[in-house]
Amino acid sequence: MPPTDVLKLDTGNTGFMILAASLVMLMTPGLAFFYGGLVGRKNVLAIMIQSFVSMGWTTVLWYICGYSLCFSGTYGHGDVLGIVGNLDMACLHRIGLNTPAPFGNNTIPAIVFVAYQMMFAIITPALITGAFTNRVTFNAYMIFLTCWLLLV
Repeated sequence: MPPTDVLKLDTGNTGFMILAASLVMLMTPGLAFFYGGLVGRKNVLAIMIQSFVSMGWTTVLWYICGYSLCFSGTYGHGDVLGIVGNLDMACLHRIGLNTPAPFGNNTIPAIVFVAYQMMFAIITPALITGAFTNRVTFNAYMIFLTCWLLLV
């Protein structure tokens, strides 16, 4: 009889989650081109760079501490009522290829769940850039992006 604690990955669920994550990832360059068409000629490069930088910087912060702040810790046990996690999973500590996804969904690997959630962390501040086109400098955008990702 096989052991009951073996991770049973569902290739259909895993494939769908990878497809969904990749489609959300493609939304960020699409958003850059969309906003590039809405702004004046002088601001096209700035708005597009903001969207593309969102992809890189968010990936770094998500790996270092973002995922851990969102999905680690337990509700009401020393954390801020479960709103902010701890740094137990900083740098994706204890997450491997065979680690099941959290919250009882053990049919996909946790790394796929991490990537899927990261795509939404990437696109959210990129969506906000349309509100302050030609109003902030790149340095101010980087400060905003970092604060947004760590606080929200």
